Amino acid sequence: MIGLGRFGCHLAGSLSRMNREVLAIDRNPAQVQRWSAQLDRVVQADSTEEGALRQLGIASFGRAVVAIGASVEASVLTVLALVELGIPQIWARATSQKHAKILSSVGAHHVIFPEAETGERVAHLIVSRLLDFIEFDDDFAIATVRVPDSLAGRSLLDLRPEQRFGVRVVGAKLPGERFRYAADDTALPRGGMLIVEGGINQVQRFAEMN
Repeated sequence: MIGLGRFGCHLAGSLSRMNREVLAIDRNPAQVQRWSAQLDRVVQADSTEEGALRQLGIASFGRAVVAIGASVEASVLTVLALVELGIPQIWARATSQKHAKILSSVGAHHVIFPEAETGERVAHLIVSRLLDFIEFDDDFAIATVRVPDSLAGRSLLDLRPEQRFGVRVVGAKLPGERFRYAADDTALPRGGMLIVEGGINQVQRFAEMN
């Protein structure tokens, strides 16, 4: 993890909670000190210098995340250094489409827009009854929704064929219980929650059912 700004900190913390070993690099000594007790290894270094990264053993890592957002130049030079070191998977944060094109052209394998992606996800949650929402490519989404009142007391078998609603229910949560895989005989109680997948518009329409 290179760059311990807001996005880098959130991502590093999430990886750590998933029991992933994280080496974090930042040139700001205050950030290094702040995270030194929470991550496996945190060092202060200039990530744009290939030699500095080599001395830290970065070349032995299978993945690297460049989370630098304040300086386009620093993020691009860091990606270049990682490419020279032969890192198999380089993820890089972009702050604009032009920035993304540069990152891809110099060798980043995956370019991400954390602010835009988060904003879009939150927008879906605000304007609909979706409880949670993950959007994928090709107009596909997985969402958590409440059991519509019109379906309460019925089973998933009553929803077949799935084309009737354009979504597929893959999980269900009864009040007071955990989510479980959905089966045809799964009951749909009032106040329960469902995990559904399908086209974005279909998922939203399903969530809006009364």
